[in-house]
Amino acid sequence: MREDRLTFRPRILYLTEDPALLRRQLDGEQLPWDPDLPLLDSISTDELTPGWVCYYYDEKLGEYCLVGLRGGVVRRHDIARARPDVIVSGRSKGCGSSRETAPFAEKCAGVRLVIARSIEKIYGQNCHNIGLLTSTDMGLVGRIERGEPIAIEEFTRDLDPISADIVRYGGLFEYSKARLEGRASAPPIQTPARPMNVVEKILARHAVTDLQNDARGLPAVRPGDALFARADVRFSHEYVTPMAEALFRQAFGPDARVAEPSSVFTFRDHLTFLEKVMSEEHRQMGLLEAAKGLADTQEEFARTQGLKLYGEAAAGGSEAICHNAVIEDLAEPGQVVAGTDSHTCMAGVLGCFAFGVGSTDMANAWFTRDVRVRVPETVRFALHGRLGDDVCAKDVILHILSRPFFKEGKGIGKVLEIGGEAIRAMPLDERATLTNMAVEAGGFTGIVVADDLVVEQLVRSRGLDPVRLRSQIVRPDPDAEYFATFEIDLGRIVPMVALPGDPRNGVPLSELGGDVAIDIAYGGSCTGGKMADMDMYSRVFARALQKGLKVPPSVQCIVQFGSQKIRRYAESKGYVEIFEGVGAQVIDPSCGACIKAGPGASSRAEQITVSAQNRNFPGRSGPGRVFLASPLVVAASAIAGRIVSPETLLGRAGP
Repeated sequence: MREDRLTFRPRILYLTEDPALLRRQLDGEQLPWDPDLPLLDSISTDELTPGWVCYYYDEKLGEYCLVGLRGGVVRRHDIARARPDVIVSGRSKGCGSSRETAPFAEKCAGVRLVIARSIEKIYGQNCHNIGLLTSTDMGLVGRIERGEPIAIEEFTRDLDPISADIVRYGGLFEYSKARLEGRASAPPIQTPARPMNVVEKILARHAVTDLQNDARGLPAVRPGDALFARADVRFSHEYVTPMAEALFRQAFGPDARVAEPSSVFTFRDHLTFLEKVMSEEHRQMGLLEAAKGLADTQEEFARTQGLKLYGEAAAGGSEAICHNAVIEDLAEPGQVVAGTDSHTCMAGVLGCFAFGVGSTDMANAWFTRDVRVRVPETVRFALHGRLGDDVCAKDVILHILSRPFFKEGKGIGKVLEIGGEAIRAMPLDERATLTNMAVEAGGFTGIVVADDLVVEQLVRSRGLDPVRLRSQIVRPDPDAEYFATFEIDLGRIVPMVALPGDPRNGVPLSELGGDVAIDIAYGGSCTGGKMADMDMYSRVFARALQKGLKVPPSVQCIVQFGSQKIRRYAESKGYVEIFEGVGAQVIDPSCGACIKAGPGASSRAEQITVSAQNRNFPGRSGPGRVFLASPLVVAASAIAGRIVSPETLLGRAGP
């Protein structure tokens, strides 16, 4: 257990908007605390630990802490040499992916406390798991500067009881050991029966009430209740599995076994095309070998533990991106799904509670089969009306994310429950775009209540029992409570683009202002590589071919499948010939360009990309600027050489 009062060295690093001021601090200057000091907002995990840094998963991460920070001021060893006790920044610290390497790099560089005006959910939980303290109380800065001891309660005050105990124990593993030995336990939940929404009902059914006797189920839960939930599906990819495996052995012993291995899955889906894009500088650093080592370590772990591995396809690429495969093969309505990737939320399209966790949470879940959850508040979006021509789900979610509610950070930690009569008219793939991007607002996850379409698809694709599937569907009570409810008229939504830097920067395409010439058009990733996305790319490209139009030589256009099943679908429809006919490069499944690990990532700062992926934080897909758009806009822009709608390029489509 930690001491009741903690003392920090008054060595504080302020992540300032002024690069020169940040450089002066790294060179040894200590700034006095000024509440009006302009601090960086929305520092993503891609900036804390760029993708290539994640090929390491030990103390070496400390050398590379914050080397991806915008402005290029922070160099290797800078943070470790400065060795600040405290790092201070603005709003939305740790947005983006669930990579635990981000806070781990800070801890390895000597950081003991992270203070920010707001902290993203997964990043904050990962900090607690590894013993890195966090706070959103900016008043602590002056007290630390004056050398005041800080009571441990300052770091647990706003946490749920489980998270508070984890902080007191110094990390999740120490807490778990105490829990397994009966020295610690989650406080019993006394919430009486009440109307519940979908997520609350799923969590009430999956709540672990007695770990030793595998007892589960509660009459009701409400937002704020802290519990452990039994996971039906646990999965990880090669970017994260080695770190989780090392933590697993360290915490539970070299001979520890994964509990219930039939429900645990591993994926080789992130780095299969890395060799095609890795720079010579990174090759000289030995990073290609390190990346290949991640896959080897994962393969050995899966073999030793008896886990199913979705591996590299014989023709290249992956069998599937994990999120696409979870929907195609693994998840079912009413389940709890935990994965080591923030876009695990995509599986919420099946009516399950699916969310991303870090390496420590996954290593712990391998042993205990459960994951800790603070019952989240839910925001409901009721969709009505009908989408116009050349408007699709990507435009809907970019419109939702651009609302002040999310831009002001009010969506952090919230579930997005998406309903209304219009959702029933959407294909499953289009609904999946909405759940996939729920986390781009800092949300916990997204979910759509399952219906006959979900049942029919799972019966058709997997041969599952429809009676059983229908019995698993969870629906909200008519008088369920929500943090907020928004009514969305789909007829008022127009083609959208998110400006570079944040998926919340959405604006109508018509307001983009002048021509935006592009160098890269990328149609792929879990978000943009589904069957419905292939339909949209082909729809635009086929019309372009009819008019004698092709991708100009100045544009690199890539279409990438989310899984081999999706590739076979596109081949059966004749889409591959259409894609290649307009001059697009067609490649096999992989996360690839979305994480700067495959064709489609930029290589120079002046390059501009229009992409169907889900995230455009600085540096995520290379040094260039990334505009997010729908598959329809990506395809039209590839032909035009600038960001345009299909109507602008080709005129209004016929009936």
